[in-house]
Amino acid sequence: MMTRLRLLTAALAATVASACSTLAPDYQRPAAPVPASFPQVPDTVSASAAAADALPWRDFFAAPGLRELIALALDNNRDLRVAALNIERARAQYRIQRADLFPAIGASGGQNAQRLPADLVRSNGGGNGDATISRQYSATIGFSVWELDFFGRLRSLNEQALELYLGTEEARRSAQISLVAEVANAWLTLAADRERLALARNTYQTRQESFELTRRSFEAGAVSALDLRQAETLQEDARADAARFAALVAQDENALALLAGTRVPPELLPPQLADTLTAVAELPAGVPSEVLVRRPDILEAERRLRAANANIGAARAAFFPSITLTAAAGSASSTLDGLFSSGSGTWSFVPQIRIPIFEAGRLRANLDVAEIQRDINVAQYERAIQGAFREVADALAERATLAEQLDARRRLVEATAESFRLSEARYKGGVDSYLGLLDAQRTLYGAQLQLIAVRESDAANRIALYKALGGGWQ
Repeated sequence: MMTRLRLLTAALAATVASACSTLAPDYQRPAAPVPASFPQVPDTVSASAAAADALPWRDFFAAPGLRELIALALDNNRDLRVAALNIERARAQYRIQRADLFPAIGASGGQNAQRLPADLVRSNGGGNGDATISRQYSATIGFSVWELDFFGRLRSLNEQALELYLGTEEARRSAQISLVAEVANAWLTLAADRERLALARNTYQTRQESFELTRRSFEAGAVSALDLRQAETLQEDARADAARFAALVAQDENALALLAGTRVPPELLPPQLADTLTAVAELPAGVPSEVLVRRPDILEAERRLRAANANIGAARAAFFPSITLTAAAGSASSTLDGLFSSGSGTWSFVPQIRIPIFEAGRLRANLDVAEIQRDINVAQYERAIQGAFREVADALAERATLAEQLDARRRLVEATAESFRLSEARYKGGVDSYLGLLDAQRTLYGAQLQLIAVRESDAANRIALYKALGGGWQ
């Protein structure tokens, strides 16, 4: 009996495997709705350089402390941990959906005991009119309500679950790219704010010494009260900046700890803003349609589109008849030991077919929902590509002028430093007023802060371009 059941199951499975097909429309990737090339690509970009999405983050970032910090964040960041758990959940959901393709075989055993009172026995003309007790024992193995997937409904749902699962894989990669970029930017911000804090403290100390000299000169009657108050104004301004940058440094360290998911060792924190944050000078922009479709967030959007496309097949299959099978084989007897006797075999086979006749428009509406959802996913996919194109284009636009900005700011610092030296010499020689010296000090301090900001922007732009081109998931 068990052999017959196994043969029946194998035959049915082979029939389904050979006949099953899906009614989902053929999938075609939508054309990328972006220009054929990125605008304002810098002349320094080399087409022979490694593509960003093929360049591991350990090879892109040059600072050892930053590399260790990124590795720490990848191990402990809670957002990335949630993304990984979402993958496990989607994998389990896919296994649940896939199990519907196969019959769920189970074994069962039971006893059915029944007592009939004497009056019922007499009314039925049975026996001697006494109360009777009947028992029945059974042991069977089989499957219940297994749908034969002739029109691919279950296979379409299985494909949908698979695409959603693969989409969570891409979502985790996208989350890693964002985390790597966020850690690098937070590390960079901390380095820049530490350099601003050091500059503000040095400036405050210098201005404090200048104020003390001016105060003694004022007490000696050599300078006016206006000169004294102007020197004090510059001193207090630098002191306020030092306090403000100290608060920013503390906040930056808190942001890094949150991204890392744990306490950041002090040796991993940047001492100052490095000029070689990245090991790669330039990244190739490439052709948009080739570069952008490899980004994990674009791949995730495409997986959702594929899932919606598969769901159309399931909605179409609902218009056709569904066939389910229930089968069981085993042994039945009125006594427990009779279950193992010859001639006690039993079996049942219950095929059922359901043909939709009138659903009040439910099936048509369900198909409309599936098709509209597919169109929504197409629009979302195209919007994701357009957003990615803008991210790359913005980073390239900034990249095209940063070298000139950086050179200009460095020259400005050199010029204002020389201007301050000359103003100081003229003031000490009695040629110029103290107001000119204070203005030169203020201009030099502002130029130094602007240079730090442009150096920070230059490094942040490299990170933004690396992220926008899909780098950081390896």
